[in-house]
Order: sequence, then structure tokens, then C-alpha cells
Amino acid sequence: MRSAAGAAAADLGCVLVFVVIGRANHHAGGGLAGLWDTFWPFAAGAVAGLLVTRFWRRPTALVPTGVGVWLGTVAIGMTLRVLAGQGTAFAFIVVALAFLGLFQLGWRLLWHRLAPARHRQRARSAS
Repeated sequence: MRSAAGAAAADLGCVLVFVVIGRANHHAGGGLAGLWDTFWPFAAGAVAGLLVTRFWRRPTALVPTGVGVWLGTVAIGMTLRVLAGQGTAFAFIVVALAFLGLFQLGWRLLWHRLAPARHRQRARSAS
């Protein structure tokens, strides 16, 4: 995934998974509107993190892109939740940091771990 769009989609996908799992675990209703209410602050934070790190230059880089997107997602997401009158309990912040760190940094770690194998496989099939 050298594509910046693919990396952005992966990061936003991580946010969506976080929101869906969280809402399901807390039996939160509200359908799509409820999902959107929880998703948009973190999505805005992720987009801000992507832009601040200039992710299009190195979309799969762990540092600075991955760390910047992760911390931007949580910090800006929580700030926007406060401004929107939504909850930000300490435990929720810890869970968000852990989950989004695992997923937004994790896909990048896996990408770099698997990239050498993909390149070797392409070289063999080309010959």
C-alpha cells in the first residue's frame, strides 16, 4: 500500500472498527446517527493527524505518520467530544489510546513486516 488514499482509508477504517466495537460493547442505540455521533470526532482527529504529518509523503511510515495520526485521532477526537458535550472518562481515553495505537500503528508494522516477502515474491514471478 504505497497509496496515500489506501493509508488514509486504513486509518479511518481503524477508527470505524473502534467505534463499532465500542458502541456494541456498551449496547449503544441510535443506529447510523448514533454511530456517526461517535465516529466524526475521531475521524476529524485522524484526518488532522494525516494532514499535519503530510502522510502522502510516507503513508505507511510508523514515525512520524503513524504516531502522528494515532495521537491526533485521540487528542483531537477527545477534544471534539468535549466540545460536542460527549463523554471523555479517563478509562475511555486509555482504551482509545490503546485500541487505536494497536490498530493504527499495528497495520503499519504488519505492512513493513510483510513488504519484504511481497517484494521477493514479485521478483520470483517476474523471472
